[in-house]
Amino acid sequence: MKKTLIITLIFVLTLSCKDQPKELVTKTQPETVYTKPVLDTKSANYLYHFAFDCIDQEYPNKLGQVLGDATYLKEPSELHPAFYGCFDWHSSVHGHWTLLNILRELPNFEHKEAIWDKLNTTITKQNILKEVAYFDDTHNKSFERTYGWAWLLKVSETLQDWKTPEAIQLNENLKPLVDLIEQKYIEFLPKLKYPIRVGEHPNTAFGMSFALDYAKKYAPQLEAIIIAKSKEYYLNDVNCPISWEPGGFDFLSPCLQEAALMLKVLPKDEYITWLDAFLPNFRTQPENYLEVAEVTDRSDGKLAHLDGLNFSRAWCLYEIGNTLGNDKMLQLANKHFDYSYKKMDSGEYAGAHWLASFALYATLKSN
Repeated sequence: MKKTLIITLIFVLTLSCKDQPKELVTKTQPETVYTKPVLDTKSANYLYHFAFDCIDQEYPNKLGQVLGDATYLKEPSELHPAFYGCFDWHSSVHGHWTLLNILRELPNFEHKEAIWDKLNTTITKQNILKEVAYFDDTHNKSFERTYGWAWLLKVSETLQDWKTPEAIQLNENLKPLVDLIEQKYIEFLPKLKYPIRVGEHPNTAFGMSFALDYAKKYAPQLEAIIIAKSKEYYLNDVNCPISWEPGGFDFLSPCLQEAALMLKVLPKDEYITWLDAFLPNFRTQPENYLEVAEVTDRSDGKLAHLDGLNFSRAWCLYEIGNTLGNDKMLQLANKHFDYSYKKMDSGEYAGAHWLASFALYATLKSN
């Protein structure tokens, strides 16, 4: 009886295995390979118009102004004759950066004459002196601290690196404001006891990282302060809570911005030791810690920030991945970039007035 039962069970189990529907067999899907972005004629034509169309578009406009009295109530173009477009001051600044870098990278770009015409209208000596007066106003001394400051130094870095007659002239025009921003950084950072670790404009690591790129070439005093403060703020950081990211309105990754800054501060071998303590296992499996941020409504300016997060994550991953020769980071950067790139042209000004700058910066960092 027992022998018959065992034979019967074996027969039934054999049949059930043979008859298993083919659709239940798990198949491994090929992994999607994302290509890195390149700046060529096609991508430049896609990117340039976002900045070109808005650097002289005055409205809608978010001033971020402190009113001292009724005389402060003026048109944006009166308050900021150089950088009044693109919805807010800092977006106008990095819109200028976008146009300048497209021209620098592609000297024969088909729209170069039209771009130069606009740039020579905005970055004039007279306009920049009015910008300086605004930043010197007693009620607005912290205006655009430090996000807009960082982007202005990026513009100056581009112009000083370029050394063409047109760039030299624009840099000469811009210099009084650049000098003022340098001094504001030098005065502010020693007073800032604690870093600001948010995913939006005040993020200290972002502001210092961009400013350090400029300072290493053109401002040794500022460079020394940024390096010292970076170590003071971040050298002992461990176990960054990257699983908490992103916040709903983030356009910067607090963990990656810090990691990208420290890459510029520490020697490579010291950096690897620091990174492995700061983001354990991230070098070996970065895809386990970051999912592409999804945008649910591109007409909402705060929700559209997440497209910017994808681009800023991408440029941090490119910086770190290229330095460390880490293909997994580079592939993850490509994936983030790919998600948001074509979606910038959604027709929503909430993203269109600024995202091209982030996309271009990530593109330039991919190489």
